[in-house]
Amino acid sequence: VAKPSEMTSVTAWMMCKLLDEAGVPPGVVNIVFGTGPRAGAALVSHPEVPLISFTGSTATAQRITEGSAPYCKKLSFELGGKNPAIIFQDANLQECIPNTVRSS
Repeated sequence: VAKPSEMTSVTAWMMCKLLDEAGVPPGVVNIVFGTGPRAGAALVSHPEVPLISFTGSTATAQRITEGSAPYCKKLSFELGGKNPAIIFQDANLQECIPNTVRSS
């Protein structure tokens, strides 16, 4: 189950379409759309959700930690980063670096 940021919901919806076109059976990947305070909080506090992986702010991670604590859930956080990118060794740096900087 994945709950994308409400700021990137179209990207997640497009990924769903690609998974369907690739033949991934229904139910293998489930996407929950909504805001963090509503949909995210429901996942965090649900007793049958065993782990949470979150990328975002430290403040939100603290709320997730507090909300999941009664269930002793496994947590994985990537905090404070912005627009990570992998630049391969064979990349054209003259094109790659300006585009990467501009995309942030």
